[in-house]
Amino acid sequence: SRMTEAQDVLKNIQRKPGLQIWTISKMKMVPVPEQAHGNFFEGDCYIILNVSNSTSQSTDIHYWIGNTSSQDEQGAAAIYVTQLDKYLGGSPVQYREVQGCESAKFKSYFKNGLIYKKGGAGSGFTHVETNTFNIQRLLHVKGTKHVTAREVEVSWSSFNLGDIFLLDLGKAIIQWNGPQSNRQEKLKAVLLAQDIRDRERGGRAQIGVIEGGQEEASPELMKLMISVLGQRTGHLKESIPDDKPDQNQTSIIKLYQYEHCNLGQLLVQEVATSPLTQDLLSSSDCYILDQGGSSVMVWKGKAASDEERSSALSRAVGFIKAKNYPSNTKVEVMSEGGESAMFKHLFKSWKEKGQTQGLGRTHSVGKIAKVDQVKFDVMELHAQPKLAAQERMVDDASGHIQVWRIENLELKEVNPSTFGQFYGGDCYLVLYTYNRANKQQYILYMWQGRHATQDEVTACAYQAVNLDNKYNGAPTQVRVVMGKEPRHFLAIFKGRLIIFEGGTGRPGVVNPDPGARLFQVRGTHEMNTKATEVPGRASSLNTNDVFLLKTHQNVFLWYGKGCSGDEREMGKAVADLLSEQDKQIVMEGQEPAAFWVALGGKAPYATDKRLEKEVAPHEPRLFECSNQTGRFLMTEVADFTQDDLDEDDVMLLDTWEEIFLWIGNSANQYETQESYNSAVEYLKTHPAGRDPGTPITTVKQGHEPPTFTGWFNAWDAHKWSGGLSYEEMKSKLGCYLVFIFFLTLSLFQEYLTDAEFENLFGCTRNNFQRLPKWRQNDLKKKAGLF
Repeated sequence: SRMTEAQDVLKNIQRKPGLQIWTISKMKMVPVPEQAHGNFFEGDCYIILNVSNSTSQSTDIHYWIGNTSSQDEQGAAAIYVTQLDKYLGGSPVQYREVQGCESAKFKSYFKNGLIYKKGGAGSGFTHVETNTFNIQRLLHVKGTKHVTAREVEVSWSSFNLGDIFLLDLGKAIIQWNGPQSNRQEKLKAVLLAQDIRDRERGGRAQIGVIEGGQEEASPELMKLMISVLGQRTGHLKESIPDDKPDQNQTSIIKLYQYEHCNLGQLLVQEVATSPLTQDLLSSSDCYILDQGGSSVMVWKGKAASDEERSSALSRAVGFIKAKNYPSNTKVEVMSEGGESAMFKHLFKSWKEKGQTQGLGRTHSVGKIAKVDQVKFDVMELHAQPKLAAQERMVDDASGHIQVWRIENLELKEVNPSTFGQFYGGDCYLVLYTYNRANKQQYILYMWQGRHATQDEVTACAYQAVNLDNKYNGAPTQVRVVMGKEPRHFLAIFKGRLIIFEGGTGRPGVVNPDPGARLFQVRGTHEMNTKATEVPGRASSLNTNDVFLLKTHQNVFLWYGKGCSGDEREMGKAVADLLSEQDKQIVMEGQEPAAFWVALGGKAPYATDKRLEKEVAPHEPRLFECSNQTGRFLMTEVADFTQDDLDEDDVMLLDTWEEIFLWIGNSANQYETQESYNSAVEYLKTHPAGRDPGTPITTVKQGHEPPTFTGWFNAWDAHKWSGGLSYEEMKSKLGCYLVFIFFLTLSLFQEYLTDAEFENLFGCTRNNFQRLPKWRQNDLKKKAGLF
């Protein structure tokens, strides 16, 4: 039976890091050689196993369905995937991939692109054999981030003005760039051509490039193209718009529970809509998570029945049919404990097994444990870039600070004696200067008061641009929402950060008398402490914190039962900044009458013993923000590396606690502006109900702080000076003389059909070979090949 065959095949599969690919041929799994990875026959189905190099060795199984593959092959692939998943212990995440609609994760395995080949293994075609040169095909190349190349008819009718085409003749590969294609697309196509040369031809093929808008500049290459394609008649087609990536995240997602009823039918019941919480998932059940039809995910509880677990993939496909979703809808299947990063991102919070709530975060990377908050050792940041990124600290906060307030829409320098005092009716710019690798680095914080006027907020943004220009675009810009100040911002003010709810810090301006003022003090040392003004009512109190109550007559320092000795010490230090009067210490539960009178009487307040809000360990996500196709799109990049940062674009990095906008040196103004708007919209519409006040930080290429670079493995600070541009790559390839010499060899004749040969030389191949050598050379000269 097929099940037994599957088990026999699986015995030989090893769980080793890297990529393993099989095609389904005559209903059996047949390994695809490594040099053919990235080539997919449209008539076949494939199974792809990827084991990551990380310590966790996370495993993903994809099954790829070609557009012209048979139902039988698709069914066989699905059975093999289920068996492979079981063989590997049920921990892999399974993905169903449909040609042309592959997931970002799948595409990330093939950095140089996917090639769709006509036919299939069953039609007698074979996978790539290295050093085979008897080839003539035309590849239609599309995409900048995820490149796909599809075999099309070898004819001028296949061309258009907006895309790139590779005419692959075995020993020669000619890249023809549509006049409307952009630089990034051209570079990606060159990389694909090099990949074909190196992987499939053992490095023994020449590559030439023709700019479609300047064909006259490459006469020799054009002659070769014409000899294969014939003379071009009529105009080329207009460019075809790129398929719109699935950039609109669906903010409404639904969670369904499914189970079998006695009649063998599937019972699907809606459980909840977004935002989802992890406690909705029960280990004894299986669930379908529907992202508004853009993708369907299945979660298998550990204690669910074998039947429910083994039929998960087929249930997802059945669900898609029942909902009338497109047949190419993405499907992911995962087991409890082996959830994909994308799945976790759809939940408000996610806690890993064995992870305990804690007072603060331990500095053992990525784990949260029950530890006391200790002063953070910044030296660890340089030794462990990932830690710097997680802690969002660029240095030990010992750099130089300058602060300006927006007054009459202009910048007014703030007196250093009042540094750290921020009023809700004002906007401020804070420039922080520090040294890294003997080079000055800058962070420009834009703090916007909740009660500042719209004109002041606009002026703040405008003045930030001016300051940025003054420093040649080097500062990293961070938007700070009042009350959501990032950790580094707290640290640079050394325990002196006080946020006043309203009013202004302008000299000579008398703020309205608020009567009693209440400040909540949080922090255990000068690097993480701030005081925030809260409404002067008893309901604002919290048993876990220190509060300062300032009236015309008294200053009370109130200690909640849940606060630590360190928190009390910091409370005293902040109280001395706010008032020189003697402080009256008040213990919770022993308040004098005057205390309650100042707050307008007793009232219920938060008395639960709180453990510090835990930050869920969400995986970072990278998006490309580009309008190179003519309209603004956001495309996700899976398993990203520094190489994925395109100089022509703006990239959005979502680390959950912070959003980074990385501005490439060649990104245009529209992309930069639209990216910021998109980042705000991205937070608003995120299915997990994200905090719209999440900091958005702008980072310029070449001036990346460690809080950004730490999210990338093996960041190379010198990369930008050493990378090759498209023009440099093209000139390196453009050894046309080698090409022309190569074409004079008799080998070129094997490329041409009899009709093409006659078209080029004006006589048949047989007649040509009968001619004397001098006459052959004469005809070659006329054809422009000598």
